[in-house]
Amino acid sequence: MGIPEEFKHFIRKAIEDDLGSGDLTTEALVPREHTSEAELVAKGAFVVSGLPFAEEVFKVIDRGVKFTAFVEDGFKVRKSDVIARVSGNTTSLLKGERVALNILQRLSGIATLTNKFVMKTRGLDCKVLDTRKTTPGMRKMEKYAVRTGGGDNHRMGLYDGILIKDNHIRAVGGIKKAVRLAKRARTGLNIEIEAETLADVKEALGAGADIIMLDNMPLKAIRSAVRLVKGQAKLEVSGNVTLRSIREIAETGVDYISVGALTHSAPAVDISMRFK
Repeated sequence: MGIPEEFKHFIRKAIEDDLGSGDLTTEALVPREHTSEAELVAKGAFVVSGLPFAEEVFKVIDRGVKFTAFVEDGFKVRKSDVIARVSGNTTSLLKGERVALNILQRLSGIATLTNKFVMKTRGLDCKVLDTRKTTPGMRKMEKYAVRTGGGDNHRMGLYDGILIKDNHIRAVGGIKKAVRLAKRARTGLNIEIEAETLADVKEALGAGADIIMLDNMPLKAIRSAVRLVKGQAKLEVSGNVTLRSIREIAETGVDYISVGALTHSAPAVDISMRFK
């Protein structure tokens, strides 16, 4: 996969944060001409994500470093599996090690957690979505990781989707007015609005919303909302969704379940870079 310039910019900044004026330890110990080969090894079972970004880290530092991946993003590895091999100038490998691993571990953690949620909804016509609760500067990378884990992306940001939330509703004076104003804007996008009660759902449906987000509703209310809407609008469930609860929520017949935890609470996986 090619790396868009925005990702390259992020990677360059990440390297600058770590390297600063230079790698003092390596420069003191390792001869400039020394070469090495190292393996990126899984220290647990997880879904891999971020290999192209890890490779780019070494390319930015030294175009002469060779990066060979043995799996693709989205592949499930086991403990002790070799994910990739890097070879070249030893100083370059050591300069890139931590940044490459940080990105790979973070994104693989997101992909792994996403996959767990997706597997819980297997066989049901319900998509698992992410949210905007992402690490500043890493949103597109993290949403890429969600996709590699089998999930789907909600809107990327404020600029590519209409989502009317509680504060919007309070600011303009109600659900009907909010939907009317959104329609008047003629963006061509689906209009999604948050509903906290069944009365809100009924009002949003009457106003012509395309998608209704059921915010923090108990299971009984979600089932009632599905019966009320009868397919006239898409339904999304959001708020406090867990691995324990997602299957039962999906079985109600909703179309989407958004899970902020995919990106804001995914634990990083453990990967080491071992010199041979």
